[in-house]
This record gives sequence, structure tokens and C-alpha cells, in this order.
Amino acid sequence: MKLQLHWKIFIGLCLGFILGILSRIFDFQDFITGYIAVVGTVFLRLLRMIIIPLIVSSIISSVASLGSAERFGRLSLKTFAYYIVTTFFAILTGLLLVNILKPGVGSRLGLQSMPAELPASAGRIGETLLDIIPTNPFAAIAQGDIVPTIFFSLLFGFFITRVPERYKNQLQNFFQGVFEVMMLLTQFIIRLTPVGVFALLADITARSGLSVFVPLGTYMLTVAIGLLIHGAITLPALISMLGRVNPVHHFQAVVSALLTAFSTASSSATLPLTLDAVRKNVGVSDDVSGFVLPLGATVNMDGTALYECVAAIFIAQAYGIELTFFQQCIVVLTALLASIGAAGIPMAGLVMITVILQAVGLPLEGIGLILAVDRILDMMRTSVNVLSDTCGSVVVARSEGEVLKL
Repeated sequence: MKLQLHWKIFIGLCLGFILGILSRIFDFQDFITGYIAVVGTVFLRLLRMIIIPLIVSSIISSVASLGSAERFGRLSLKTFAYYIVTTFFAILTGLLLVNILKPGVGSRLGLQSMPAELPASAGRIGETLLDIIPTNPFAAIAQGDIVPTIFFSLLFGFFITRVPERYKNQLQNFFQGVFEVMMLLTQFIIRLTPVGVFALLADITARSGLSVFVPLGTYMLTVAIGLLIHGAITLPALISMLGRVNPVHHFQAVVSALLTAFSTASSSATLPLTLDAVRKNVGVSDDVSGFVLPLGATVNMDGTALYECVAAIFIAQAYGIELTFFQQCIVVLTALLASIGAAGIPMAGLVMITVILQAVGLPLEGIGLILAVDRILDMMRTSVNVLSDTCGSVVVARSEGEVLKL
């Protein structure tokens, strides 16, 4: 019997986890981290190879095919409204839980050394927002800077609709052709996903083991419960009410993308599978999915925002610092803005948490408290980020009058 892709990915996840645990028991981690890990690295490089051309061709062809400034503005308003609302709900969920459970109160955790690259990577929010506008779009594309690349692609696609008809048709056909080629290449890489997922999880488990999770169990539980509430209650309620879609059927349709998001911990790397699942299994049109999903992979970070809120207050609790209501409001606002600037790459949230700590005057070395378990939480929050993106495409598609398969 031919297994569906999500079952193959799930089997790869399980086998990778088991192999990683066995490598620690029988002491052959070096084999895993030295040889098996290479397979996972190759898989991630293949995914990253297609991200930029896929984003550029998808957004430009989608925006150009919208046909009018009115529809472009309408889709933009709906998309960003959905992203801001869901991110705000996620942050409030995290804020409520961390104040109820108080995971940092009474913690006896030794500080670890702060990675040297984190302070250098932490820019202020104003600079992050300013960097959305590229001074050289070709340099941004070459360097893989996704946010400025998306900004330029949106403008370029929009102004294709403003040129004379003969140029417009040529450009639309060109970028649509590029997009079709990229989707064929994506289909080829997707077939390798179960093997790549197996290697990635084996490497992560072999390096980390399970012992690092014990001292931070309450903190992990707080983040996990928050992500579960947002992913299993808030988002399903939204697509049920606004998208008129059965949440269970939607989850089944995009489960392959969610499992890949969990293993890669990267919304951007998962984008090819997300686009494929939403188009084929959910039935969202190329116009809407090509517009909503690339934006979501960069600016819609529900899980990351929730994590940043919980992590900042956990660090304050661990240091015995009582944050006032006003300071917690600053945490909420900063987490909302920082999540927009967080790139869809592994551990981006850990970099952006420094912005929040600086905003409320907490010591940056507090990040050392949460380093040990960040990878597994990164995998969890990325899955929620991708789920929210797919829900957003459903809500926007329904609002545009599209008939879906679910």
C-alpha cells in the first residue's frame, strides 16, 4: 500500500528520534552528527535553494494577475489584518499563562554563557522596520534577505499591471513560467522530505538528548500549552467562523507541511510544501496562496510572538524582577513588532528576544537560561506559525468568494 506523504514524514520523525536516543545510549553520537547529519544539511540546502526564486516568482505573478489596484489593496488589508489579530491573540495567550503558571518563580537555574553573535544580531525595532525597504533589491535577493525581497516583489508585481498591455502580458507570462518551473522543482525536493526529516531529528536528538529538558520543564510546559491553545482552539475557531471550513479537515490537508515545519524549524524552508498543500489539498487559488503564504512565512509569527512574551517574563521571574502592568504591555507591543521582523529561519525568535529584553531593561545574559531547550520549542512554534499561515490563506480565500475543497 502506497503511504501518503505525511505518514512517510511522521515515520521519518519517529525513526530519527529513536536513532538519536540509541546513539546516546550506545555512544555513537559522532556517527550521527558526522555522517547522518549531512543528509539533513543537504535537504535544508535544497529547500533554501528554491526559497528566493519561489517567493519572487510567486508574489510577482500573483500580484500581477490581480489585475487592479483595488483588489491588491483589498487582499493586502485582509491579509495584514488577519496576521496582526492572530499574533495579538497568541501574545495574550502567552501573557496569561506565564502570569498564572509563573514558571520562573523559584527557579534554581545556573546561567549559561551568552552566545557572542546574539547581541550583534539584535537590532532595534525601528531599524528592523526601515530595513524592509531595500537600497539594492538585487543585493537583497542575492543575500537571501526575505523581507526586503518580498517588499520589492510586491511593488514590482503591482506596477506590472500599470504598464502597456503588450509589456504586461510578456512579464506576466515570464514570471508565471518561472513559478511553474519552481513548483516542479519543489515537487522533486518534496519527495526527499521523509529522509531529510529523519536525518535532522536524529542529529538534534543525538546532540541534545532528553536530560536538558528536566530543569526547564515548567517553562517548556507553559510555552507548549500556549502553542496548543492557539493552534488547537484559537486558529480552528477563526477558520471555522470566518472560513467556514472544518478545522479537522484543514489540519489533515496541511499536515505534511506542519511536520516539515516541526523538523526544520523554519517557516521559509517549509514554504514550498505549504504552497503545495494549500493549493492541492485545500483548493486555495494561485492568486491568493501566492500572495498570502510568502508574506506569512516572514511576517506572521504567532508561535514566535507567544514564545517571546513567555520567555521575557520567565527570565524576569527567574531573576526575581517584578514587571509592572505597563512593562508587560511593552512586552506585548514589542513582541508584536519583533515577530514581524523575525526572519523565517531556525532560532530567529531567540535573536529577536534580545529586542524585548532591552525594551524592558532585563539582562541579556538571561537568554542563557533558555538556550538548552530553545531548539525543541523552536520546532513547536514554527509548526504553529505555518498552521496560522495556512489558516490565513483559507480566511482570505473565503472572503474573496472562492470555493474550497474542504
